[in-house]
Amino acid sequence: MLVFRNAPVAQRDALTAEQLKNVSKPWQDWIGSIAAQDKLASIGGRLEFDGATVTGSIVTDGPYAEIKEILLGFIIVKTATKDEAIQLAKECPVLKDGGSVEVRGVVQMG
Repeated sequence: MLVFRNAPVAQRDALTAEQLKNVSKPWQDWIGSIAAQDKLASIGGRLEFDGATVTGSIVTDGPYAEIKEILLGFIIVKTATKDEAIQLAKECPVLKDGGSVEVRGVVQMG
């Protein structure tokens, strides 16, 4: 799983259609290149900025004011090794904006 994180930025809703196209195209190209290699298993999509955390019976509004990053979204890739997934992550557009990609294995249940 490749998890995308970045510092909070202006919400995408505030972008013009042209600006949104300019932001989206590198992502579409990058994910398309992974799919063309038959390494894309699932697209998790972009997450909303707002959220909540449930801890026991306490519900706290998010996205977590105490952290300086937000979770943008994720995809699941099919690779034989973690290093192969890292190589895919190195081309992620979020890196050009100062963000990061977390590479995690997914444990198969059952």
